[in-house]
Amino acid sequence: MTPTTRPGTTDPLTALGPPTEDWLRLDRQICFSLHAASRAFNGVYRVILKDLGLTYPQYLVMLVLWEHGELPVKTLGAHLRLDSGTLSPLLKRLEAAGLVSRERSARDERSVVIRPTEEGEALRERALAVPRRIVSATGFDLAEIGELRERLDRLTTALDGATPEDDPVGEPRCG
Repeated sequence: MTPTTRPGTTDPLTALGPPTEDWLRLDRQICFSLHAASRAFNGVYRVILKDLGLTYPQYLVMLVLWEHGELPVKTLGAHLRLDSGTLSPLLKRLEAAGLVSRERSARDERSVVIRPTEEGEALRERALAVPRRIVSATGFDLAEIGELRERLDRLTTALDGATPEDDPVGEPRCG
């Protein structure tokens, strides 16, 4: 159930009207809808990626490396929105599997550079089937997926720029 904006206003909080118990229903929370969709995606990816011997986070790392080649860990983390504490063990497992190499940068010894190995590059060919299988699992056509991705990107940008002070009512930002 989506609230409609009252005539003469574009403020989504005004469109919701005064706070009610309805605001606290789980099925009204966008954050929970995104959480549930994410968990469902992870379940589908878990099955599809099993054939590649990758977890979903490992697949994301490989996607970035296939696209960009060699990258410093810090840059890889920025692409994935992961901190080094989360990324380091992930990279160690990929290195142990022979899919990536980790080396200190010749230009800056504080920086570690990640690159796909020959085996990691070869895995790319097998991974080409993954997006088609994901599209099929969603039941969406490519236009719907593109629209959803654009909206989610806009949502992410808005939330990245939001601060608790931006919320005039002081209500939780997830609903």
